[in-house]
Amino acid sequence: MEYRRLGRSGLKLSEISLGSWLTYGSRVEAEAAKACIRTAYEHGINHFDCAVVYGAQPHQAEEVVGEALREFPRHTYTVTSKVFWKVGPSTYDQGLSRKHLIERVEMSLKAMKLDYIDIYYAHRYDPDTDLEETLRAFDDLVAQGKILYYGFSQWTAAQFENAAAIVDKRNLRRPVASQPVYNMLDRYIEKEIMPICAREGIGQIVYSPLAQGVLTGKYKPGMPLPEGSRGADPKYGKFVQRYLSDDELLERIQKLRPIAERNGLTMAQLAIAWVLRRPEVTSALIGASRPEQVVENVKASGVKLSEEDLKEIDEILGQAE
Repeated sequence: MEYRRLGRSGLKLSEISLGSWLTYGSRVEAEAAKACIRTAYEHGINHFDCAVVYGAQPHQAEEVVGEALREFPRHTYTVTSKVFWKVGPSTYDQGLSRKHLIERVEMSLKAMKLDYIDIYYAHRYDPDTDLEETLRAFDDLVAQGKILYYGFSQWTAAQFENAAAIVDKRNLRRPVASQPVYNMLDRYIEKEIMPICAREGIGQIVYSPLAQGVLTGKYKPGMPLPEGSRGADPKYGKFVQRYLSDDELLERIQKLRPIAERNGLTMAQLAIAWVLRRPEVTSALIGASRPEQVVENVKASGVKLSEEDLKEIDEILGQAE
């Protein structure tokens, strides 16, 4: 496993991190989830991602992740969580107000049985809370030692710009992490967000590098959905439906297979290596329901794709410049 510095922070994260969205506490039983986390740690992954809303109920995935990580010395890994989405009936059960943010950090710490969380994210932008209030709350949480760093997930370029202006003006602690979706099929962050974050010292910890499993090539045009796959799941299939309804796209994805094979890679490894080609990307978040998936995907660390490979990928997917 290779490691990269997160923006201008002192953190060095594994190029590949383990996430828990749609898996731990919901689709994956607790013992299987713990086996995946244990395997990830043993293969050099030192960064584990979670959120308040992950799991069948609020904080459930945090409990699973926290319990699994207690096997290992606390100083050897980083763990995250995120807050924003509605998790209860109260008006204070959502958003990024000072009240909700500080109370949810306490609940996250209790769920994971930790003294501090390495990175706490604003899971989305909150238009109903003054941005300075949110940033001051993050700053105070860092000062109190309850979180060490903070970041934003799925914020726009303008929102990053506004946050940077406020922390500079008010001399607040700076965000260090951005967590956007990024993969061969979804490259929107390249145009504005990557340059802005690079300027501000914010690293990218990207999720969905496999486009919800679509880039593994397991979904074939005109063929039934693989049994047990996310696409075939009545509850979670909605997250991949926009890809599965496009047979032309699925056909083009199959054309990536020769590129993977000539590099000795699986389709999943190719997709992860493609994401990691960008120096702005600190780490790619993978999901796993079985330890074997972790073992295979970590092999993408350190893989360097040639310019020829990258050009051919762009041409196949219709994104050549």
